[in-house]
Amino acid sequence: MHPLAVDALETHEAHQNALHNQGSDECDKLHEECGVFAIYGYPEASNLAYLGLYALQHRGQESAGIASSDGRKIHSFRRMGHVAEIFTPDVLNELPGALAIGHTRYSTAGDTSIRNAQPLSVACSKGQVAVAHNGNLTNAIELRRDLEEDGSIFQSTSDTEVILHLVARSRERTLAGALRDALLQIEGAFSLVFLAQDRIIVARDPHGFRPLAMGELQVVDGTVATVFASETCAFDLIGATYIGDVGAGEMVIVGPEGVTRERYTPPESPAQCAFEHVYFSRPDSIVFGKPVAQTRELMGRLVAREHPIEADVVVPVPDSGVIAALGYSAESGIPYRQGLIRNHYVGRTFIEPSQAIRDFGVKLKLNPVRHLLEGKRVILVDDSVVRGTTSRKIVRMVRSAGAREVHLRISCPPTISPCYYGVDTPSERELIAAQRSIEEIREFVEADTLGYLSLESLHQALNDHDRRFCYSCYTGKYPTLVQIDEIVLAKTGCC
Repeated sequence: MHPLAVDALETHEAHQNALHNQGSDECDKLHEECGVFAIYGYPEASNLAYLGLYALQHRGQESAGIASSDGRKIHSFRRMGHVAEIFTPDVLNELPGALAIGHTRYSTAGDTSIRNAQPLSVACSKGQVAVAHNGNLTNAIELRRDLEEDGSIFQSTSDTEVILHLVARSRERTLAGALRDALLQIEGAFSLVFLAQDRIIVARDPHGFRPLAMGELQVVDGTVATVFASETCAFDLIGATYIGDVGAGEMVIVGPEGVTRERYTPPESPAQCAFEHVYFSRPDSIVFGKPVAQTRELMGRLVAREHPIEADVVVPVPDSGVIAALGYSAESGIPYRQGLIRNHYVGRTFIEPSQAIRDFGVKLKLNPVRHLLEGKRVILVDDSVVRGTTSRKIVRMVRSAGAREVHLRISCPPTISPCYYGVDTPSERELIAAQRSIEEIREFVEADTLGYLSLESLHQALNDHDRRFCYSCYTGKYPTLVQIDEIVLAKTGCC
């Protein structure tokens, strides 16, 4: 890591700890901020937005919201909780119109409260506007300070509200012009969906950190609706066809005049988030133009080549390790067995506020199948080790079920550095791979052997010959300047 970045991270340790103490030490995963959805030209737009968010629920389980337009007024509803709990038929009936945007959130910027639930909306000289955001602005602190000094009053602590203030204060007369003006001032990771009274505008940052897919949906009257989503699994649920991605540095305007695509700024060095393919996206999605399941299976195959071991069964840590474990099994010839069963009705422990519940998080979520594990040499496949505490408890669980040996295989490189682009990672001090060698990690998690996928093999699995992906969490090198309070982390590249 660049020396300036190291100093900044060490100085800023207390701030990072405060940001992430809301997570449990049981949470040995990384979690991304949110999922976004937008649709134009469908008579029951809010109903399809609900279905789209339902498909994107894995991207955030803290809050959800939908804003719709009937051509005259924007209607909005947002609440804490899960999509299916929030959007009852009665609620959806109060969201009329053929245009809608939606958002499901897990916070990486701003606290956990209804005031930070999205879409956020404002009435200004450009009319009513609502916005939903996936990502994290790296210069939000500086922009917010300048706006407040100039008289702006903020209602939330979310970095997304900065964008609305910039749009509202722009001297451009049209919403599209004001949005271009705002986009040129913000930095970092953003896939944005905007709703106006008669149009939807979407935009992606010039590095293309976060995904934003575009699709089409046939309407009964023969017209075609335009849809956008963080992942294509949302298209599958509503019967839409994926036609490609919104480009880095691109803005797409969908209104009465049709679809207009333009570059609001030239694209910069690509930095698509590798962790979308490693863990976060659903395996049935196409993300950054690549099938996620295909990438994960290859990751499993490659880690099997790099770290072979004699064993009796390959067991995934469900659900994120399943596809990689299938790849490991296929490559090694060792039988795949579902030796751990996940309880899907518990929810994610990192969202659960009770410490008592978090202490039992792994047992609540996973249960070993004793007859598949007893007396066996087990290869346990997972997508990542972050703090190491959950991995250790899972290894212990497999041993307690009678496994003779437990060999842990991780389908990504060691996570050594925090992410500032929309993935909620612990501070560097809490990242076990930043503090310990691989052998020390093996001892901590109590596995017989431990093997990580190499960075070179991750490049191969992503078919990333021209280095279009961001690997900063694995390298400590950041593709942009990152500002945290008064500290600036150096731009050092991301590969």
